[in-house]
Amino acid sequence: MDEQHTPSRRAPVIGGTERERADRAVGEVDLTHWRSRAGRSVAEGWAALGRRHGALPLLVLTLLVGMGIATTATWVASEVFDAVREADDVAVLDRPVLDWMLTLRSPFLDQGVTWWTDIAGTIGMPIVALLFLVGFTVNRRAWTPLVLLVSASAGSLAMTVVGKDLIGRARPPLSDAVPPYEHSPSFPSGHTLNATVIVGTIVYLLLLRQSTVVARVWTIVVGTLFVASVGVSRVFLGHHWTTDVLAAWALGLAWLALVVTAHRLYLTALHRGAEPTPS
Repeated sequence: MDEQHTPSRRAPVIGGTERERADRAVGEVDLTHWRSRAGRSVAEGWAALGRRHGALPLLVLTLLVGMGIATTATWVASEVFDAVREADDVAVLDRPVLDWMLTLRSPFLDQGVTWWTDIAGTIGMPIVALLFLVGFTVNRRAWTPLVLLVSASAGSLAMTVVGKDLIGRARPPLSDAVPPYEHSPSFPSGHTLNATVIVGTIVYLLLLRQSTVVARVWTIVVGTLFVASVGVSRVFLGHHWTTDVLAAWALGLAWLALVVTAHRLYLTALHRGAEPTPS
């Protein structure tokens, strides 16, 4: 197989900017190298389109298509959930987990978990995303982090709205919840979904510029612990059922995978001769 289809990590980048070159690999893994035949075919097609229309517009288009796929996946998940709920299998997991969480509560712990989960709320998470967005944009002087973070956030928000509207599931009883109470539909957990996608995208962008294994491992561990703890906090506080959180993790990871794939296709198009924008 020729070098065009399997570029090495140190192969020169044709087109693009110096800053984009640094984003081609995570450690020794070349993001422009596609192992499967299907992946190579798609990458070659995207590269051809990138050479004609520009890599950045193609990235935006890919993310918009991915957003549609992610929203459709949310609808499918809601249909599956409805089928499971009709069989009353959900109660086997949801009620026992919440009952166990009730035994762990104390005034001090309740307040601490509430503060922690607020970081992933409608105020905290946008602030976190904005701080990293400014840092990435200033440091890299490129539009790619802005496109990825904004698209990832918009997609997770759309999935949350669609899921809640389709299911309309009631939250756990207020008698089992820690105030302040929430009254929007329960499925999926918006805090968990948004944290998974936004923090996952931030972790991915950090990994692209970290040169040591230790730094990459710590970044992944911290990001994973944050996302996991946010999900657990939603059940602990009685604001969501366990299945709301599990669905949010699954949907968030699926959308995150699409965002990363779109960026890989963008990098591949740059590597194979496309310019960031049409000339």
